[in-house]
Amino acid sequence: MENKEEFKIYNSMTKTLEVFKPIVPGKVSMYVCGVTAYDLSHIGHARAAVVFDVLFRYLQHLSYEVTYVRNFTDVDDKIIRRANERGEDPFSLSSRFCEEYLVDMDSLHCLRPTHQPRVTEHIEQIKDMITQIINNGFAYEVEGDVFFAVDKYPKYGQLSGQKLENNRAGERVAVDSRKHNPADFALWKAAKPGEPSWESPWGPGRPGWHIECSAMSAHYLTFKFDIHGGGSDLTFPHHENEITQSAAACQESNVNYWMHNGHVTNNNEKMSKSLGNFFTIRQVTERYHPLAVRHFLMSAHYRSPLNYTVLQLESASDAIFYIYQTLQDFEEALSSFQDGNSKEGAGKNGKMGGVNADAEKCMNRLRDEFETKMSDDLSTSHILTGAFQEALKFINGSLTTLKKKKQKQASLIQSLKEIEKEVKLVLDVLGLLPSFTYAEVLQQLKEKALKRAELTEDDVLRCIEERTVARKNKDFSKSDEIRAELSSKGIALMDVGKETVWRPCVPVEQEQKQEQEEAPSVVQDPKNSLPSVSS
Repeated sequence: MENKEEFKIYNSMTKTLEVFKPIVPGKVSMYVCGVTAYDLSHIGHARAAVVFDVLFRYLQHLSYEVTYVRNFTDVDDKIIRRANERGEDPFSLSSRFCEEYLVDMDSLHCLRPTHQPRVTEHIEQIKDMITQIINNGFAYEVEGDVFFAVDKYPKYGQLSGQKLENNRAGERVAVDSRKHNPADFALWKAAKPGEPSWESPWGPGRPGWHIECSAMSAHYLTFKFDIHGGGSDLTFPHHENEITQSAAACQESNVNYWMHNGHVTNNNEKMSKSLGNFFTIRQVTERYHPLAVRHFLMSAHYRSPLNYTVLQLESASDAIFYIYQTLQDFEEALSSFQDGNSKEGAGKNGKMGGVNADAEKCMNRLRDEFETKMSDDLSTSHILTGAFQEALKFINGSLTTLKKKKQKQASLIQSLKEIEKEVKLVLDVLGLLPSFTYAEVLQQLKEKALKRAELTEDDVLRCIEERTVARKNKDFSKSDEIRAELSSKGIALMDVGKETVWRPCVPVEQEQKQEQEEAPSVVQDPKNSLPSVSS
């Protein structure tokens, strides 16, 4: 696809939609705040990862050379506390959960960033930046702790609009009478007994939370780079403090575009470990295919809240099953046409015909809609509807035509090949192109549906046989009852010729109880709800 649209990004700093113009033509530098590695990651973390993975993929699609940095916080109060609770070494615990996070990211088809720095590997860079901030007069040392003096930076609050006094209630900001201003935040924390620490000019200790991202982004991308991303909950105080301390270390420090994704909510309340209302990625992918989860995470604009519901996950599963089934049907049909008489119906010299007018129109709509929506601040929620669905319908309708005519039509087959390429390109940029064959993914989706229904495939086949017998006996009431019972559990029966096959579907009971499913943490039906996890 040729890019016809200017790529526009909503800049959280200016609160406006801006045309993206990188600092260095043809290259993009991007830093995204990662996770604090003390537990398995939840769906909120997954959304941030998927949002910026789509951005990473789209920038590459636009032919940019992208340097993507996403950090791990692997030393922190929460990590130390969790390690102490488990009687485990803090570094061992954080390293393990860093690796578990990567397993989750791979399952969700998130590409590995260019760099994935860990705090413990960049202590020297952090100490150097703190020294520079002190030398520039923006920080002070008290009994081995180093605090940033927010009064010294008049622009504090430019990103969030928050006032200084609000920083007292900010995450990870403790009340400390030694501070010059209650809003001052820690750059370096003096060592406490039994805690990990490193030697420094101010005595043994460890970094504060905010300084790590400033130091690592500067190390990998310099003090001036294109995009800084993260969840909207990081806007204040974390990103506000990053801006402040980076400018204090280097006057020319600047991020051109700040991007923030919205929360995943549970019953319209932010999903978080501290509230204990979250679901880990593992819990969700145990019951739903990771590609269905990814589809769900892109179903709303990235800046909007996304409310977690079982119905939405079921709908996402149904949507991707249809996509892959369509592409699988095309591959099977193409293979059958190519077997044996491969030149039958072809043009001169055995070449395939050109793309027909209807197919050309279908492809142009798909290209235009994809370019327009993606270039409009990554509006992924609109891409898998509209023209994309029309392309799938065109493929299915054309396959039916080919089967009915029972002969090859060179132009139509070539048209289908071209449309398939466009469909696959869209899926690839969105990270929804499977790494397995379509047949394997379809089977995986069916296995997940059986698990949610608490059935085995033998159970379904037995029901199909019972229904077949009932139909032969003209017991249509029994036949309908069997079909409805399976449908209520997310299993759809379809009569194809003389054969009955099954596929996953959205359970009827989920559609009927949508309002109840708006609060999945309240277990209405153990078969269709995921357990909550305490922090």
